[in-house]
Amino acid sequence: MAVVRKNISQNADVRDQYIQGVQLLKNEASGRKTNEFGIPGAARSVSTYDLFVIWHVTAMMLETPPGNPAGRNSAHRGPVFAPWHRVMLMLFEQNLQRLLNDANFGLPYWDWAEDGDLPPQQQSAAAIWGADCMGGQGNPVTTGPFAFSQSDPSAFRVRISTNISGELRSVNRGLRRAFGVSADALPRTAHVTHALALSPYDSPDWDADTNSFRNRIEGWMNDEGVSATWLHNLVHVWVGGEMLLGSSPNDPVFFLNHCNIDRLWESWMTRNGRVYVPDMTAGADLKGHRIDDPINSPLGRSATPRETLDVSEIYEYDALP
Repeated sequence: MAVVRKNISQNADVRDQYIQGVQLLKNEASGRKTNEFGIPGAARSVSTYDLFVIWHVTAMMLETPPGNPAGRNSAHRGPVFAPWHRVMLMLFEQNLQRLLNDANFGLPYWDWAEDGDLPPQQQSAAAIWGADCMGGQGNPVTTGPFAFSQSDPSAFRVRISTNISGELRSVNRGLRRAFGVSADALPRTAHVTHALALSPYDSPDWDADTNSFRNRIEGWMNDEGVSATWLHNLVHVWVGGEMLLGSSPNDPVFFLNHCNIDRLWESWMTRNGRVYVPDMTAGADLKGHRIDDPINSPLGRSATPRETLDVSEIYEYDALP
């Protein structure tokens, strides 16, 4: 039976399970070490949670194809954006289910448009940033379940980050957030509505300048068709701190944001059919973004975009916009 993914701001039980699961993943040794990923310094154990951080960074560093002028990589700025992150979320959810010993646990989502409809000065006080949910902002974050304490070895710590060139490095510090510093406000419900009205899913030139559903939800173009930080990207930028980096999965909010993006994609497919482009007749310059190209992962089996289009036997959402 499919699990149900719910709004974290409206379901305390799911919220508490998510926090517990993240903490368990963060403290579970994956059996792999930093030197296996070319991270400089003494070899150090990598937690299962941090494998997701490494996976995201390495995907961003893999241009498809190498040197392409659009900056398209194996997870962003192209058609595979939605399928790639769907695979990531499913593997993350499976690991949470395993450690929580609850096969019925569904990854929650953050409906940030609800908070985006609030006046900008009230958005940082939304329920998600409460001490009983994701905690607040700071360098480091000092409230909530992921607060940092130098003297407490069990406190949530960022152990994998990136240098100025985007390359992996070892660190040992607290989580960082800075609400509304690089962007004034979160996306609003109207912006979501406008994105869901777009068709097709994607189109040539398959990049950040395309006026397509994929490009709109990824957040490279606004409702006027002008290049801008929008939807998914805008959420990253508004939260700030860790969420500005390739290592953004360090913030547990990353998965709540992407679960909401996945919810929007699912809503779009209920309206437009479970379709995806480009197909396999597309040229090698789109390798990694075509419908049967594999999405590789260090955490489990590979999948293709085609295999992600219908996940109705695995999970569903409690509500679609």
